[in-house]
Amino acid sequence: MFKKILIANRGEIAVRILRTCREMGIATVAVYSDADRQALHALEADEAVPIGPAEPSQSYLSIDRIVAAVRQTGAQAVHPGYGFLAENAEFAARCEREGIVFIGPPAEVIRSLGDKITARQIMQKSGVPIIPGMLEAAHDPAAWAAGAEAIGFPLLIKASAGGGGKGMRIVHAPADLAEACRAASREAAAAFGDGTVYLEKFLPKSRHVEIQILADHKGHTIHLFERECSIQRRHQKIIEETPSPALSPALRAAMGRAAVAAARAAGYVNAGTVEFILDPEGRFYFLEVNTRLQVEHPITEMITGLDLVRHQIEIAAGRPLALTQDDVCSRGHAIECRIYAEDPQQNFMPSPGRIAFFQEPTGPGIRNDCGVYAGFEVPVEYDPILSKLVVHAETRELAIRRMLRALKSYAVLGVKTPIDFLLDVLASAPFQAGETYTDFIASHFADWGPDRQTLELAAIAYVADAMAPKAQPGGRPEQAARPGPWQTLKHWRL
Repeated sequence: MFKKILIANRGEIAVRILRTCREMGIATVAVYSDADRQALHALEADEAVPIGPAEPSQSYLSIDRIVAAVRQTGAQAVHPGYGFLAENAEFAARCEREGIVFIGPPAEVIRSLGDKITARQIMQKSGVPIIPGMLEAAHDPAAWAAGAEAIGFPLLIKASAGGGGKGMRIVHAPADLAEACRAASREAAAAFGDGTVYLEKFLPKSRHVEIQILADHKGHTIHLFERECSIQRRHQKIIEETPSPALSPALRAAMGRAAVAAARAAGYVNAGTVEFILDPEGRFYFLEVNTRLQVEHPITEMITGLDLVRHQIEIAAGRPLALTQDDVCSRGHAIECRIYAEDPQQNFMPSPGRIAFFQEPTGPGIRNDCGVYAGFEVPVEYDPILSKLVVHAETRELAIRRMLRALKSYAVLGVKTPIDFLLDVLASAPFQAGETYTDFIASHFADWGPDRQTLELAAIAYVADAMAPKAQPGGRPEQAARPGPWQTLKHWRL
């Protein structure tokens, strides 16, 4: 087993990984940019190494600087978390050349599955159903038009490389196709360095359902059931749950078998996720493979009792997967809400700034994977996720009630968060009925706004104002009073 692991990431996922390492008796190394000198992951690790400016390309995305940090600290392995270099085939290949263990799949697997066109070709050959669409990349308007004519409208433009909603557009009419493709290509080139796009049939009223898999070096592969991830904004998930309210036992088993077949066809090793689109008739289609740990992995851990990070590390160390498919069972229901520093009233735009007050919810069945604290300055340069709030209960109904209680006791002041929005989504009749499709927010919450009449919020603002430091006569400039909630939050009248 490894003696020391470097975590090539930041924020809540870096904190989550280092805590499992600590339980396993493995020393940890954090890396941090200039913007993250006081970040929680840098403070909690056994060692912390500065790797450059706040700009991601000069720090967390710099392969040379990450490798230099490994050499400097004597770490034997690198865990990439998710985002940044987690699905970068060149980084995995560099680690292999340098004799550093990359905790994830081999570089050639990342490369083949990271290109969605290649991944679709692999799945088609292995018999895994794929969404009708192009099997070759297109680069010009004539090829896009020919592909669209064969597929039919509405259709979806997708980037061949990367994910997270970047380079994605829905097109309903031929007249909009060329410009939408050009815009998607520009966005993909800026995000991934590759502007290649392709076209797929758009399936309305569909669900986004993914299957967690584990595979060892001997080809032994199992699945750990599904996650329903249909509640999304800008094609990015914000609420996930398991089990999916849409799956019967037979459909669950079929999707699990398809995910295992997909992993084996690609020669997959370590933890990964096979994503599917599920249509209203119960037909499912391959979407993509995420060759890393997913943001929403905690809900799988809650229903199975398994630590996915520990299994990742053990597989990377060469240990065989000791679990069989029959060993894995699901108990209860789990829900995750992503808590971002963002403003749901402004199209979920980031809301960086200093966290003035931070109180996490506690209680039975509540887990909060967190990367911040009161006083921390949320940087503008990175994904603004603060934490992942997870609950587990015996049934879906009880899990929803528990999440509502947890959200109501989650206090974050100084930056905007979507907590009020999440409360309204969870309390809505469509969500409680399990009618969670990928157009959920657009259909039910397009014009959402918070209730500004809440007396409890006014009481909190009053207390915060009363406790805020006041400027003293003749005091130094840095002792000047900060703006109070009445000036910054507005909206209230007494």
